[in-house]
Amino acid sequence: MMKGGFTCAYSCTYIVPMTTTENLRAQAIDAAIESLDEAFFKALCEPSRVAVFKRVLLLGRADVGEIAKELPQERSVISRHLQVLHDAQIVKATRVGRQVFYEVNGGAIVERLEGLLQRTKGLVSLCCP
Repeated sequence: MMKGGFTCAYSCTYIVPMTTTENLRAQAIDAAIESLDEAFFKALCEPSRVAVFKRVLLLGRADVGEIAKELPQERSVISRHLQVLHDAQIVKATRVGRQVFYEVNGGAIVERLEGLLQRTKGLVSLCCP
């Protein structure tokens, strides 16, 4: 990784390499940003999707029709939100005949948050002392 450079009076460019500490800090910052840019957080950044998630939390296990009852969006929109939540492993889906039932994927959520916490603990001393 390059720290920066300078140009002398004769237009020669010199690159100053990053120190090991600076390199580790840059890697730690990149890892922290990558963690926050995961599908998990992207799925929870839209208020209407959070409302769908809250509804699933309240109902426990329910199909799209039941989840959509108290929400202002159409069922097709709710279905798309549920698909995003499912792709991010925030909810799990179980097909029973023609119906799909959704419920919170508690174990996966805890696992993701614990992993983030562990990575963050390891990064704090490098990027944010």
